[in-house]
Order: sequence, then C-alpha cells, then structure tokens
Amino acid sequence: MSPGTQGVMFLLAFMLSWVISICAHNSEVHVRLENRLKSKVYLSPKITQFPGSVSNKTYYDIKFPKGHIAVKSFNAEVVDEAGDPVSLQETYVHHWFAVRYYQNKVSKDIIIAGNSGLCDHGRSQLFGMGSETRKTSTYVPDPYGIEVGNLLKVPAGYEEKWMFNVHAIDTRGAVDAIGCNECRCNLYNVTVDKDGRPLRPNYVGGLYCCYDGTQCKVKNGVRNVSRNVYLKYTVKWVDWSDSIVPVKVFIFDVTDTWQHTGIHKCLFEYDVKKSTTGVATNNYTSSRRSSVSFPTAGDVVYGFAQQYIGGTGASLYGEDGRVICSSKPIYGKGNDVGDEAGYIVGMSTCYPKPGSVKIAKGETVTLESNYSSKKMHTGVLGLFYLLVAESS
Repeated sequence: MSPGTQGVMFLLAFMLSWVISICAHNSEVHVRLENRLKSKVYLSPKITQFPGSVSNKTYYDIKFPKGHIAVKSFNAEVVDEAGDPVSLQETYVHHWFAVRYYQNKVSKDIIIAGNSGLCDHGRSQLFGMGSETRKTSTYVPDPYGIEVGNLLKVPAGYEEKWMFNVHAIDTRGAVDAIGCNECRCNLYNVTVDKDGRPLRPNYVGGLYCCYDGTQCKVKNGVRNVSRNVYLKYTVKWVDWSDSIVPVKVFIFDVTDTWQHTGIHKCLFEYDVKKSTTGVATNNYTSSRRSSVSFPTAGDVVYGFAQQYIGGTGASLYGEDGRVICSSKPIYGKGNDVGDEAGYIVGMSTCYPKPGSVKIAKGETVTLESNYSSKKMHTGVLGLFYLLVAESS
C-alpha cells in the first residue's frame, strides 16, 4: 500500500471514528433527555376548616402528569393559603390516598383501576399516607417505576383519571387533640354513622365517628375562626421507556380475614386495649398478625408500614420466618412543623439490593403490626405497602 493510500485510509478511519463518537454522544444525550426526572407541584381543592371540624371528602379528576410515564415518587403535605406547611398539632392528617380510575367518555361511569391487591375492596390506592407523609421516602429506585398512562391498558371508550380522598381533622382548641385524632365517639357526640345507622354498642372510636362534617369537642371560648388548607402534592416521573422495569403495588392490611375465610375482607381498623398486665411483665406491646397467600413471584423493591399514634412498628415475614421488610415510626419531639411531639411524623422504609429479597408465588406472607398498650388506642390501622417487580 502506497503512503498516499495509507494516508487516505487513516483519514477515513478517523472520520468514521469521529462520526461514531458523535452519534454515540447524541444517543446518550437523547437517553438522558428521554429519561430526565420531571417534577410538578399541585394543590388539592380547597379544604375549609373550623376548630374541631372534620373534612373527609373525595375529589375526582385531580391534576396529574399526562402521558405514558413511570412515577418515581409521590409526596404530599398540608399547607395553608400562603403555601406554608401546617402543623399536625393544628390539622391532623388522618389519611390521604390517590386512586387511579377510568371514566367513560359518554356515560361518565367509572371503573376503579386499583392496585395489585390484596384487599378485595377499599384499599385501591396506588399512593397514600397519613401524618407520616412529610418524612417518609416514596422514591422508587432505578431502574424501576410505577407505570401509568399506558393507553393500551385503558378500556375502550374510557379515559384515565385520578381521585383524592383527604381526611383532615382540625384540632385547634380541642379538649383532647389525640382523642379527636383517634376518633373517640364521645368527643364527637356521635351515635350513628354517616348513613344514619346506629353504631354498635361496643364501638368507642374509629372512622364511623369522625366522618365528613362531624365536630370534635373544643374548649369553651374558642373562637370559631375558619381557614382554608390544601393538600400540596409533588409528583416526580420520567417518560416511559423499555429500560424501565415496572413494579406492582401491593397493600397488606393486618385486619385481612383471608387466613380464616379464604376471602380478602379487610376491616380497615381495630382497637388496642390498655394492658392490664404490663406493669407486672414490663411488656406493653400489643401485636396483631394476619397471613395471606402472595399471588405472584417477584423481587421486593421498596416497602413501608402505615400506623397511627401508638404504633411501634410492623414487619412482613416470609413463609420460612425470614424478614421481608420491617418499618418503624419516627415520632416528633418538639413543636416545629415536621417534628410535632407525640405524633408519627415519618416511617422507615426498605430498599433491598435489587434481586436480594424475593417472594415466591403462593408463598404465605405474614404481617405483624405492633402498638403500645400503655393506653387504649381506637381506630388504629396496620398497613404495609410493597412494590414488587414480577419475575418468572
């Protein structure tokens, strides 16, 4: 090969290398742009409160990112009209949850899309928390994401939408703020439920006594000053791509009756009785357990428990007794927003190394929810959220 020919070949090789480099760089830029984390802040409809008042409304067609996306986190908190965070000592977030649904474009009928189980009715949310919402991580780690907005999964003639349920209790001037938050019936002077049906004789507290429009007892002389608050929620997402591994949302409820009835009937709440033996045994732990058969096989990606005041933590156990995930409450210690003494302001979370924690299809999984029994607690709950990537 002549020197001239060698020079031409070298130049062609250099140019080809340069073109490949540019294409690779542009490809990388495209991927980064395609999967760039996006974020948007929204406000719920206005919630008007008075001292002692309860708001427990469902809001349909709330704002949510459009398109085929992978949700990476969903955070929320209560704010006032100035946008400032509101203390749990003033507005207690009993719970909030976001539910995806499909609405018929003509008849306006709706179909609840729900999650992947396990309760048959009433636990259909993809996202939801309570007072712990400010300090509980909701980030879904890479390469995983919660898929929404896939038009191929929307029934013909329908469109995908979202709804909120927000249960907020105003405890400004309350005679017993914790009692209001635990929905003690005597503090609400309630003897019938929201549909006018008499309460059970032994029902002393819970959701049936603090429904929308009820009023908890406040101190004499407290001015009936109204104010408006909002649930501010921040959604982070990336555009869907083949590189994202979809995860399913499972919610375990410690009141699930499946192990006794074979039906996933979740009772949603239960009471914790004050211990009569704690002083002698130095043990004030009240435990409740329920077991279910897991419907699929998969890798655990993320998990956390949801409890109310008095909760001391919850754990999910596999059939062989191994710990799948444990979650403990973070209690506030002061008066600052996010650190309210005596309130659960966060829950610890599980982020296992990918592929390290697996659940087999049909495996019996047990949830244990623990509460302190030094005092009675009414209307408590024991939930466990789990994100699972299906495997064969």
